[in-house]
Amino acid sequence: MRHALALALAVAATAGLPAQEPAPSTIDSLHRPLDEILDLYVRDGFVYYNALRLERGRLDRYIASLDGPAAAGQAKGTPEQQRAFWINAYNALVLRTVIDNFPIRGKSSAYPAGSIRQVPGAFERTTHRVAGRTVTLDGIEKDILVPLGDARVFLALGRGAIGGGRLRSEAFDGAKIDAQLEAVAAESLSRKEVVRIDQSGNELEVSPLFSWREDAFVASLADKAHPVFKERSALERAVLALITPHLLRSEAEYLEMNTFKMIFSPFDWRLNDLGNRP
Repeated sequence: MRHALALALAVAATAGLPAQEPAPSTIDSLHRPLDEILDLYVRDGFVYYNALRLERGRLDRYIASLDGPAAAGQAKGTPEQQRAFWINAYNALVLRTVIDNFPIRGKSSAYPAGSIRQVPGAFERTTHRVAGRTVTLDGIEKDILVPLGDARVFLALGRGAIGGGRLRSEAFDGAKIDAQLEAVAAESLSRKEVVRIDQSGNELEVSPLFSWREDAFVASLADKAHPVFKERSALERAVLALITPHLLRSEAEYLEMNTFKMIFSPFDWRLNDLGNRP
């Protein structure tokens, strides 16, 4: 079982003991190292950051490869290749940002002490070389992922935070990206940080990341909502179009009554470190 091996390897890395190599990955060769890294150091969306920091060579080599010829080809390849490439690049760069500053001990009262948001300019100013371009994390989202026209990608970005996308123990792959993103959307319903249906309070509480990337969600999904929601805002229709196919029938029937209020919850910026796992 991959996770059992991941746990053993992470513990061994933390203790400085020799560890077995992971089972070979079947993913595209460019992203195979990331697939193995995620399998080793991610468990239920949480990261063994200290173990990854101690054994960071594989991550550094993978990120260096993202500015090579194979990466340039995928970054301009099919829409499927582009989505997989840039999600993987984003998530790998977030991992490196965290371990470069781990343990994070910030003093800003606006965010939790260990949050990636305590790293100055982590999203807005720190630049990275990817596929021949100089990019920031925010730039990958706004300038690259938004134009790709698939709002599900924003639920796949880990952001180094509990409130971000649940980091998977596998890399994204152009050959199966649609199935992976559909699984991400379905899984979001099980995470209160993303979607919470409160029938007793007559509320649908959703993550603010939908509003952060409102234009992308509206363009991709608003016209796919059930007609009963036609009087709601474009963003509300987009959220409902995303979640409705994955609801239990009882939940779908409740929402189709169309009496609920949609509210946006605060974003949980606590670091998605294993030590913060509930």
